[in-house]
Amino acid sequence: MQAFVHQGTELQRTKVNEPGLKTNEVKVAIKVAGLNHRDLHIPERRGHDPEPLVLGSDGAGIIEAVGADVHSFAPGDEVIINPGLGWLHQSEAPPVSFEIVGMPYNGTFAQKYVVNEQYVEKKPSYLSWEEAGVLALSALTGYRALFTKGKVAANETLFLPGAGSGVNTYIIQFAKAIGARVIVASRSDVKRQKALELGADLAIDTNQNWERELENETIDLVIDSVGGATFNRSLAILKKGGRMVTFGATTEDEVTINIREFFYGQYQLFGSTMGSKQELQHMLQFMEQYQIRPVVDQIFEYKNIEEAFHYLKEAKQFGKVGIRF
Repeated sequence: MQAFVHQGTELQRTKVNEPGLKTNEVKVAIKVAGLNHRDLHIPERRGHDPEPLVLGSDGAGIIEAVGADVHSFAPGDEVIINPGLGWLHQSEAPPVSFEIVGMPYNGTFAQKYVVNEQYVEKKPSYLSWEEAGVLALSALTGYRALFTKGKVAANETLFLPGAGSGVNTYIIQFAKAIGARVIVASRSDVKRQKALELGADLAIDTNQNWERELENETIDLVIDSVGGATFNRSLAILKKGGRMVTFGATTEDEVTINIREFFYGQYQLFGSTMGSKQELQHMLQFMEQYQIRPVVDQIFEYKNIEEAFHYLKEAKQFGKVGIRF
């Protein structure tokens, strides 16, 4: 079968053996797979590993075959892939055994994907294949950051440094669905406008003085995935006693803060990553209730997957990028 792998120092489209099927597993014929920033960084994390690894954490498709002990699914079922392995029940942090699909285990950038039946969910019928294929990782990350960790309420104001990331496009819609106020920042005029069209209440230029621009706002919650470049700027506009959730670091991993100002401000800082199977199921119910749809920026054909990687690396997207098989 065709698959996109990292091997040695190369990313390449190639043929690999079709995976076998254990008694508790399902085999999914992938229709659309979702590209994430995680996929861009796996080659540097693996180094010169000579073993081919199929990349990809997101995907949706049709179950082609099931093992003898599978009882929840049948051939022909339309499903989405749960990108988190080993995390079934909601908890304060993921179990030690938690892994993300696509490393160290083979992922979804292939014609066929095999996994334990616990890690697929029925595809919401109102979503297209393109929407379902790019859904789970970013949406689940946003859902946990906003609700489980951030505990956003309807009368609160949320600030997002960054408007165009896949996760933030979900967070904007989730927060607006319950009636929260949403403010975003972006350097791009186009992305600011699209965020407003998606439901954001205010969009400011990242290069502006945030404290001056937001002096009349009360920011209850910040969800920051940028890291070093925005952490202290975000903290400066957060109300005393406010909450900050961080789930990523697209800039520097290390942050220096004035700890005295932090504890006098009584700020609350939470780390978050992905989410459990239980949260994924709650999220799918929430999305169906409010008819929330993923923002799909562009879908590339599998033969153009290298172009998709370059497109995401250049941060040109607003929303999600997918690969059609």
